[in-house]
Amino acid sequence: MTGSSHQHGTRLALDARDVLTYPAAQLLAEPVGTSRTYQVAGLMLDLGPDLLQADPLEGTIRLSRTNRGLLVNGRLQSSLAAQCSRCLRDIEVPIDVELQEEALPSVELASGLPVDTAAEPDVLRLNDHHELELEPVVREAIQLAEPIAPLCEPDCPGLCTVCGQRLEGGPHDHGEDELDPRLEALRSFKVDAGPETG
Repeated sequence: MTGSSHQHGTRLALDARDVLTYPAAQLLAEPVGTSRTYQVAGLMLDLGPDLLQADPLEGTIRLSRTNRGLLVNGRLQSSLAAQCSRCLRDIEVPIDVELQEEALPSVELASGLPVDTAAEPDVLRLNDHHELELEPVVREAIQLAEPIAPLCEPDCPGLCTVCGQRLEGGPHDHGEDELDPRLEALRSFKVDAGPETG
């Protein structure tokens, strides 16, 4: 059984907490298997000082009622502003984030009494108003999706060790006279071929 969809408009980073907060009280009162699908569109998140979105977050969040709480499934796309790790060019890195979490109540729906969370202290919890706050979960997923060494293209040749310019334009020869003086001792260095070196 699929619930209604809810479209979020374009919001600024300061509104991300409200945009990614979903009311769940009605869904918790419905039979197991009931679900709601929410569209995320045009959303920019504050990812911290070292990470910046290049494009808004787009995708779908689906909440399904289970016998314990909610199953959260999401598929979100965006891109991050980054630098190529070889040539230092500014690039945009596409990211595709999948969410699969279980969210449990922190307050009993019928009595309003707090739920004992000691047995499962690390599980995602609804807040005291039976709302699911996904903004921290989405932010962490995007941070984890950041590539360690992004490239502008798979075979990026990087930078010239002599002049520091990009090597993408083809042959890049400065001649022997332009060798860095600190590397002069390496000019006559040769590796003896042997069992270990082939």
